Amino acid sequence: MSDLRVTQVKSSIGTKPKHRGTLRALGLGRIGKSNTLPDRPEIRGMIRKVAHLVTVDEES
Repeated sequence: MSDLRVTQVKSSIGTKPKHRGTLRALGLGRIGKSNTLPDRPEIRGMIRKVAHLVTVDEES
């Protein structure tokens, strides 16, 4: 099972409260912060919801 490296690249100011909550659930909170998460469907769905705020790199 591979991992995903998620990095926040845009500010959450002005976004919907649900998007801010999703960022917090992904372990992010400020621009430049990264977190390594397992590649699971639940995580993929969360990333898809805030795709305009984050970048994703696949790690093996």
